[in-house]
Amino acid sequence: MSAAHGGTDLDLSAPPVVRIIGRRSLVIGLVASVIVVALAISNPAVFFRGYLLSYMDWLTVCLGAMAILMIRHLTGGGWGMVIRRVLGAAMRTLPLMALLFLPILLAVPRLYPWAMPLASVTEEHVRRHLGEHGFITADYLNYRGFVIRAVVYFVIWYVMVFLLSKWSSQQNQPPVRDHSTRFKALSGPGLIILAFTLSFAAIDWVMSLDPSWISTIYGLLFVAGALLTGLCIAVVFERILFHYKPMSVLLRPNFVHDHGNFMLTFIMLWAYFAFSQLLIIWSGNLPEEISWYYRRLNGGWGAVGLFLAIFHFAVPFAMLLSRPFKRDITRLVWLAAWLLCMHYVDLFWIIEPSFSRTLTVTWADILVPIAMGGLWLAYYCRNLNSLPLLPVYDVYAKEVLDSGHE
Repeated sequence: MSAAHGGTDLDLSAPPVVRIIGRRSLVIGLVASVIVVALAISNPAVFFRGYLLSYMDWLTVCLGAMAILMIRHLTGGGWGMVIRRVLGAAMRTLPLMALLFLPILLAVPRLYPWAMPLASVTEEHVRRHLGEHGFITADYLNYRGFVIRAVVYFVIWYVMVFLLSKWSSQQNQPPVRDHSTRFKALSGPGLIILAFTLSFAAIDWVMSLDPSWISTIYGLLFVAGALLTGLCIAVVFERILFHYKPMSVLLRPNFVHDHGNFMLTFIMLWAYFAFSQLLIIWSGNLPEEISWYYRRLNGGWGAVGLFLAIFHFAVPFAMLLSRPFKRDITRLVWLAAWLLCMHYVDLFWIIEPSFSRTLTVTWADILVPIAMGGLWLAYYCRNLNSLPLLPVYDVYAKEVLDSGHE
C-alpha cells in the first residue's frame, strides 16, 4: 500500500523479509513441537513445567505489546506511531495464546498442589497449609473457578484486541479518520483492566503453585515484565525492518531515543517491584512468607537471582543512561534482545523452584520455548504482513510521513 496521505508515494507494505522470517519460524516451531510432543509422552511432568514457563513468557510479550499500544493512544507522539503496527501484530497473537492455554487446563492436576490429593503433595509446608486451611483455599482455588476466571481473562483481552484492531484497520482506507477519542476512551480504563486481569492471571497460573504463600506485589512484577518485553519485541522488529523501506525512512533517532527511555523506565519499574516485595517480606520475617524466598536463595537458585539483579537491572540501567546509545537502533536492539532473554530467566527463577529445590534445567526449559516461540513468530509475521506498517489515514500519521522526507 502506498501513502497518499502526506504527499508521498512511499510503499508501506511489510518487506519480503517478514514472510521469510515467518516461514522459517513456522518450520522451526513445527519441528521443535514434534520433538517436544515425543519427549512429553515419556515425561509429562517435566513437559508441563516447561510448558507453563514458556507460556507465561510469550503471553506477557503479547499483552505487553497491547499495553504499550494503549499507552501510545493515550500519550500520542511519533515514537508510538512508527511502531504502532509492529505492536498491533504482537497483540493480535492473542487467539494463538488462547489456544495454547488448553494444555495448561489438562495439566492442572499435575502442576498445582491445591488440585492434587493431599497425600501426593510433596512439600511439607504446602501439605500442612492445605490440611489446615484447605477448605478456605478451595473457595477460590478449584478447577471450576480456575477455568471460569481464565475464560473471563481471555474474553476481556480479546474484546480490547478486537476493538483496537478494528478501529486501526479502518484507517487504512480514505478518508482521513481521527479515532483518537475512541482510542483514548478504551485505552484509559483498558490499561487498568489489563493490569488487574494480568495480575490475577499471574496469581491463578503461577503464584498458586505454592498456595501457602501470597504477595500483593506479585502480579505487578508480571505487569512490569510484560511492559518491558512488549517494547523490546517492537525494538527488535523495528531493527529488522530498518534495513528496508518504509521503516528505513520513517524511523528517526528521536523515536529510537524515546523507545530507549521507555525501556529504562520499565527496567526501573521491574526492579522497584522486585525489591519492594523482597524488602517487605524480609522486614516481616514470618515463616509462612519467607519460604518462597528461602527456596529461591538456596540450592543454586540464589546465583540466578544475583544474575538477574546484575544483568536484568544494573547493567541495562547503566547502558540506558547513555543518550547516544539510546539513539542508535543498531546498538539498542542488542539490549532489547538480551532483556527478552532476561525476562525468560526471571520467569524461570520464579516458576521452576516450585518444582525443584536445587537449580535444574530440563529439556523442556529449552525446547518448549523454541517450539512455542517458532509458532508465535510465524503468527506474528502473518499479522505484520496483513496491514500496512503505518495507518496512513490516521490524522496523526502525517507527522511521521512528513518527518521521514525532510
